[in-house]
Amino acid sequence: MARRNEPLDIPEVDALPGYPLPNEQTRLVGHKATERELLDAYRSQRIHHAWILGGAKGIGKATLAFRFAKFIVANPDRFGSEVSAAADLSVPGDHPVLRQVAAGGHPNILHLRRPWDEKSKRFKTDLPVDEVRRTVSFFGTTASAKAWRICIVDAADDMNASSANALLKILEEPPERCLFLVLSHAPGRLLPTIRSRCRRLGLDALSPSEISEGLQLLGVDPLPTANDLDELAATADGSLRAAISLLSGDGLAIAKGVRRLADNAAQLDLSAVHALADLVTARGQSDNWLNFQHVLERLCHERMSRDVKAGVRSAYRHVELWENASRAIRDADALNLDRKQVVLDFFFALRAA
Repeated sequence: MARRNEPLDIPEVDALPGYPLPNEQTRLVGHKATERELLDAYRSQRIHHAWILGGAKGIGKATLAFRFAKFIVANPDRFGSEVSAAADLSVPGDHPVLRQVAAGGHPNILHLRRPWDEKSKRFKTDLPVDEVRRTVSFFGTTASAKAWRICIVDAADDMNASSANALLKILEEPPERCLFLVLSHAPGRLLPTIRSRCRRLGLDALSPSEISEGLQLLGVDPLPTANDLDELAATADGSLRAAISLLSGDGLAIAKGVRRLADNAAQLDLSAVHALADLVTARGQSDNWLNFQHVLERLCHERMSRDVKAGVRSAYRHVELWENASRAIRDADALNLDRKQVVLDFFFALRAA
């Protein structure tokens, strides 16, 4: 969704090539209870002006936010017959709002996300304060008496200190008939003052059947076998986005290889480690490197949670493993270092732990 001053060939931040963006989606996979809660809140006597939609990246937060925004713009009268009769937040397929939002041109919806840096030819690493300040002109323009203005912050985790304080200021003094949908992969890390001014809704991880439904809906081909589906859903942590990424390149093979080596880390098979490292860093397979990072994070999180529940005194060793690995990954990307060595070092550190 390009802004007017951006060339149309600039990709959307975090877009998956070949798949529709959240503002283009007309279907929602899972999250029926959360969708119902938003619908009930909209047609209640009072609706909170700000909501945090929390959950893992890629489980549908942005899709749900745009679905809610489109429903509100299409039905500005909260107490009208259409809203009263609605069973969900869907909008008829021929409604003009769908086309406007899909094209990124609806004047009553503001989508804040990391902007494109024309100088470096890449997206900025954070959501800067200038982006959040766009709300001033957005809410300051004249609108009809019945119109709602919806601001989607995607994602709040990308804000720096200045942009977070700018968002807090407008949340403290919200304009009339406005709604903030603040997306966050880790709501607990947001400023307590921002959290206190928002209602929080947590989105659950998608089940294997919902992952399968989403893959079919998006036309993913080939679909995973029944034996691979549970492995895929568990490794993807219930994220449809992560599942799609894992199905690209050698994601599932990498996931199985990492788990196999991790389960036998005390008697590490060095030839298998080198074979996995060669697969992860294969030339022309950038998805493999990204999938390896996701699998490592998931593995360390699972093992830390397991150790904490079991009362293991060294439970946080896996936090340290992930912190060291993620630092090595960032350095390798930034300084063009040997990625294979990063893979090898992780398993040597795992064996030592």
